[in-house]
Amino acid sequence: MRVIDGHDKNLGVLSLNDALGLARQQGVDLVEISPNATPPVCRLVDYGKFRYEQAKKEKESKKRQHASTVKEIQLSPRIDPHDLSVKVAHAVDFLCQDMKVKVALRFRGREMAHQEIGFEVVRKFLGEIAAYGHPDFEPKLLGRGIHVMVSPLPRNKRAKNSRQPEDASVPAPANASAPPDVPSPQTVAVRAAGAPPPGGFANNPFANLEVARDK
Repeated sequence: MRVIDGHDKNLGVLSLNDALGLARQQGVDLVEISPNATPPVCRLVDYGKFRYEQAKKEKESKKRQHASTVKEIQLSPRIDPHDLSVKVAHAVDFLCQDMKVKVALRFRGREMAHQEIGFEVVRKFLGEIAAYGHPDFEPKLLGRGIHVMVSPLPRNKRAKNSRQPEDASVPAPANASAPPDVPSPQTVAVRAAGAPPPGGFANNPFANLEVARDK
């Protein structure tokens, strides 16, 4: 196998025993990173650090995928204030997920005669989301509508979304996936030894009660 050290230096092609001995000498692990190569490529690295770096790369990759996602918000010159606030909330959610937002306002019929009203609605919308994103360009009139693209602000400059829970980024405990009513092996062992269950009676008056059953 071809062995690479922690500084990406090629140490040449070594046997498995030699590679493992070299890993033991340096106090690191031998991690296979390219099993399909000829010969396979392994790296001398701390496995915990290697997994951390891999997870970090995957997270950055997901961020880039979100950044390339565009969500569209449609407005109208006569939009109701409540409907506008709902549209603003949706745009804030998208921006806080690192997505771009395309704002489109379309004129219908004689509404084209009052384009200033449409621009006023778009500018009001942009003002409402200014703490979360910035327009890539000034709103433009294209055909019978006004269009503008909004990009999310960097996370360190972006306001916090009040619709998202504060503890959303806190990892769940290791035993969070276990059903709450399922006892652990230690608990089963203790109960088997005769200890009362949590919240039960130390001396259960019904423990030795015999119930007659119909035959």
